Amino acid sequence: MPIQPQRDISLAQYTTFQLGGRSRYFFEATSDDEVAQAVAWSTDAKLELYILGGGSNLVVADSGVSGLVLKIATSGISEEDLGYRARIRASAGVPWDDLVLYAVDRDLAGIECLSGIPGFVGATPIQNVGAYGQEIAQTLTRVTVLDRTTMNRLTLTRDQCRLSYRDSRFKSSEPNRYVVLNVEFELFRVRPRPTRHRELKARLSAHGLENPTVQDVRRAVIELRQSKTLVIGATSDPQRSAGSFFVNPVVDAEVAQALLAREGPAMPVFPEANGKAKLSAAWLIEHAGWKRGTRDGNVGLSIQHCLVLVAHERAEAQDIVRLAQRIRAAVFERFNVELRPEPSFWGFDDFDRGLPNLDEDAPPTLGSASWPTRSANN
Repeated sequence: MPIQPQRDISLAQYTTFQLGGRSRYFFEATSDDEVAQAVAWSTDAKLELYILGGGSNLVVADSGVSGLVLKIATSGISEEDLGYRARIRASAGVPWDDLVLYAVDRDLAGIECLSGIPGFVGATPIQNVGAYGQEIAQTLTRVTVLDRTTMNRLTLTRDQCRLSYRDSRFKSSEPNRYVVLNVEFELFRVRPRPTRHRELKARLSAHGLENPTVQDVRRAVIELRQSKTLVIGATSDPQRSAGSFFVNPVVDAEVAQALLAREGPAMPVFPEANGKAKLSAAWLIEHAGWKRGTRDGNVGLSIQHCLVLVAHERAEAQDIVRLAQRIRAAVFERFNVELRPEPSFWGFDDFDRGLPNLDEDAPPTLGSASWPTRSANN
């Protein structure tokens, strides 16, 4: 039986910002077959296709979108026992933290530091989600996808996904080609490795946990995320957000060393492979004059963390975008480093083409990047 999309549906209710306009067509798929039918329907109708997951990493324009929004609502987790290892497969529509809790309840290590992160499983390989010393690339083994160009279902290995820092084949090299159907991880029945993440290590030590279990690590991570307003729905504060709004910029090591010499040893710099270094977006933002709790009309920065942009009462999506542009401009002016936002943007024509350099007469700078538009399972 052909699918029957709904019409004129408000998208604000499906995003954690609770902002944005309406979709011309909307369909919620509860099976992989329905996902394929919806993709085919949008192709036949010559409509743009927007894949919606948890809505936790998404900004929708106030004018909405004119294509088909396909909400992934598939479910199911399966486990294959491999002795001291376990292979876990989860459907794309499973809430990510439900999968983390599933693993932690079974004493399986490998994703416990990713506790409390909003969104769905299907988004994790796209962003190569990471936090507190762990990232998806460390435990992901395979991803099953629907190839929109051929309508075939494929299984891609970790190497074929081309995972890197907050990036993947799905996000940068072939955006919008694949729809993630399920993701497979290999986890271990051992205690977590000692963490090298300074903040998490300090939190565990404060609780007297020198040899923590996965349950201990999960509790500590959630405490840290709650303290920064990074757990959606964990507070009665009416602020709405998409969690961390900007990615930590990666620049050449020489650029980082020059900034370190200028700014002093308090500036966080993290060595990376291939002659690169990672900078702290939060530190750059704060030292460019945007402090925690700063308010800009009906939007602002969280009082707990300056990486979190929040929407107050009467906020509109364009207010969030304007604030992000102002912060990005301030960081560029102060440090000559461009910040790249984490969320996808739907319905913003300028962002669909990518933002030009802040100074059109200046050459491209290290750390520059275009704004993402739409990607699967946001």
